[in-house]
Formats: sequence, structure tokens, C-alpha cells
Amino acid sequence: MSLVFEFGVIAAACFAGELLHHWIPLPVPAGIYGLCLLLGLLLCGVVREKHIARAAGFLLRIMTLLFVPAAVGILSVWGEVRRMLLPLAVAIVPVTILVMAATGCSVQWMKNRQGRGEK
Repeated sequence: MSLVFEFGVIAAACFAGELLHHWIPLPVPAGIYGLCLLLGLLLCGVVREKHIARAAGFLLRIMTLLFVPAAVGILSVWGEVRRMLLPLAVAIVPVTILVMAATGCSVQWMKNRQGRGEK
């Protein structure tokens, strides 16, 4: 597949997520809708991994660069964020530990399941 087509598939899922965000009155970010749509397309076989592999790999390699605008945005409102730093830390630290533990347990469960030959 051409790289332009691969990016087009990913962009189409993102655009569809934006439309769903506009039409469905739920507090769900458009990116989540787009990711769920792309996952559904992959699971149903409408889009195969090889259809988006190179573009997705590229986006994963530059992911840290994509967080720069968000970091700059936080710095621009640092005065307001500084007042909420303690409550944010109290919320972020345990949630981060919980997510890491849940991810580790999920990976171990999947590896054990795979080792037994289950699908």
C-alpha cells in the first residue's frame, strides 16, 4: 500500500471520530471515537494491519514530538496549574500506578493464555 493511502485510512477514522463526537452528545473525546472505529475495522477485517502498518509505525516513532504542543499549552497557563499542583499529583500518581499494574497483569494473563494454546 502507498504511504498516502495508509495515512488516508487513519485520517478517515479520525475524521469519522470527529463526526461522531459532534453527533453523539456524550463527553467522549473525538480521538477515542476514532480509535474505537479503527479498532472495529481492524477486528472485522475491513482494514488489515498491512493496510496501515507503515503509517502507524511512523506515528508511533514520532509520538513524543506530538506531545510538545500540549506541554507548551500547560506552560502557558502555569500560574493556574501551579495552584492545583498538589491535587493533580495526588490524583495522577495513584492512577498511574494503577494503570501500570493493570497493564502488567493484562500482559501476563495474555502471555499465560497464549502459552496454553488458547485464543
